Amino acid sequence: MSSMKPTEWGMLILLSIFWGGSFFFTEIALLDFQPFTLVFLRVSLAAAILIGVVYMRGQRMPGSLKVWLAFLIMGALNNAIPFSLIVWGQTRIESGVASIFNATTPIFTVLLAHVLTSDERLTVRKVLGVLMGFTGVYIMMQPELKDGFSWRGLGQVAVIGAAISYACAGIYGKRLKKTAPMVNSAGMLICSTLMMLPLAAIIDTPWSISPSPGAVAAVFGIAVISTAMAYLLYFRILATAGATNVLLVTFLIPISALLLGVGLLGEVVKVLEIAGMGCIFLGLMVIDGRALMWFSKRRIIWQPR
Repeated sequence: MSSMKPTEWGMLILLSIFWGGSFFFTEIALLDFQPFTLVFLRVSLAAAILIGVVYMRGQRMPGSLKVWLAFLIMGALNNAIPFSLIVWGQTRIESGVASIFNATTPIFTVLLAHVLTSDERLTVRKVLGVLMGFTGVYIMMQPELKDGFSWRGLGQVAVIGAAISYACAGIYGKRLKKTAPMVNSAGMLICSTLMMLPLAAIIDTPWSISPSPGAVAAVFGIAVISTAMAYLLYFRILATAGATNVLLVTFLIPISALLLGVGLLGEVVKVLEIAGMGCIFLGLMVIDGRALMWFSKRRIIWQPR
């Protein structure tokens, strides 16, 4: 793992704001738009932008049916399913809370990779990190678990389901290594658009709404900033700082979302939610391993002779 330059740290923080902002934009857009319509507008607008970027760069969309089938599966796992679950979840829980649950994606990735792959096995360190992460989830869900069924509890479960879907996408997406990343993103979003169109048209009947300018602006924000621009920035960081460093954004997204939610939406973060986030973050740090390696090296350096 190489250390990052200040410009790369700046891009990483900006990416966390872009992705953390998706929870903020969703909260505003939901005032006028139904969940499936919001997701359809998000993926269709972002798809149009990224298709333009692909052709401006001199690239082309593939003609292989096999590749488009992979795009269809990835579009479902990485866009249509998790976006829909998160948006519906945010009809029941606050944007900041949703972002914390969404941060459990690496925890589920570790578990599913152990089951579904042969080269990413669980270790004692990873198991410990997973247990810490699940402890954080339990702490955050404890009030709902104690009281039995609640719509708020279902909202939390929906966002956890989105994290599981993202984890599946991360594992399946390794099959698309031979295709350019931007082409992959555009292909996924095209397929997501096709999947979301009938859901939005049949279930939401969007032609009957009269959205406010603020809600429309939020839709463009989530599509242009939190999806299209976020993809472009993500691949830029990936190229310069590497895959290991770009994963640090997992820690920054909930912080950005909480600051936006508390600062601009007036959301209130409860003590249990902060405690749960702390446990999830600690679990992610243990799974990642870099903090433990750094601490171990410091102990060696400062060990009395």
